[in-house]
Amino acid sequence: MPDVFAAPKGRQFRLLVKEHPGATMGVSFIALLLLASLVAPLPYDPTATDGSSSLLAPGAQHWFGTDGAGADVFSRVIAAARIDLSLALAGTLLSLGLGLPLGLMASGKGKGSEWLVRALDAFQAFPLLILALALVSLSGNKLYMVVVAIALINVPRYIRLMRSEILSLRESRFIEAAIAMGASTSRVTFKHLLPNVWGIVLVQTSLTIANAIVVIASLSFLGVGVSAPTPSWGGMIRDGAGNMASGEWWIAGFAGLAVLLCVLAFNQLADAIGDRTARTYR
Repeated sequence: MPDVFAAPKGRQFRLLVKEHPGATMGVSFIALLLLASLVAPLPYDPTATDGSSSLLAPGAQHWFGTDGAGADVFSRVIAAARIDLSLALAGTLLSLGLGLPLGLMASGKGKGSEWLVRALDAFQAFPLLILALALVSLSGNKLYMVVVAIALINVPRYIRLMRSEILSLRESRFIEAAIAMGASTSRVTFKHLLPNVWGIVLVQTSLTIANAIVVIASLSFLGVGVSAPTPSWGGMIRDGAGNMASGEWWIAGFAGLAVLLCVLAFNQLADAIGDRTARTYR
């Protein structure tokens, strides 16, 4: 198998596509979904209802059919991507912004890091999804609280990841050599430690986005977070679940498929990033 990252720049992209077709297809799917939700005109208003057109099966007029209120399912699935993916990305960025510095702090020596690790252990004793559900509900389903809820669930993962990676790297010979040559703590941290953890951080970030999509869908399915008539994948699954038994599978089916494909896409991207990181630092 050719070494992708030893190849000339012009061939790297082609080799990456060949070695990671799943990640390539996943990134393409997410890009097209975001582009369609932000730019492309929708065939119907995703919030408009029409009682005379309720529960129509997928066809030429309504590609994904209609729901119980007569709303076009395709338009709602695409419109929901803008909301759900935006919340997932915002929650992930907040998790990253809080988790990385706290992880660095937890990897240090002294009582402060010990107290932080103990506080993290105590915090993770709570069922975090239930805590997120309570916070969003008490806020009156404010969307910014959905972002906060995603951060609450994922910040502990970043802290533990950063702490374990930094503690492991500090035992490396190149770190010992840098310290022996008189490098300051800040130089060791920003010049030697952080550049060597970005790969695993990017892997975790991709997995965090996938997890955030599931959390957002779960909250919407339970009736909190994104409120009707604003479309959301979890809300569409909830609304269509009752129609599955009578054969109207498309209401929940296409929304569930969107969640599945997005989660799969970000997991495939994490695999590709992890492969590149392993090859770069092997």
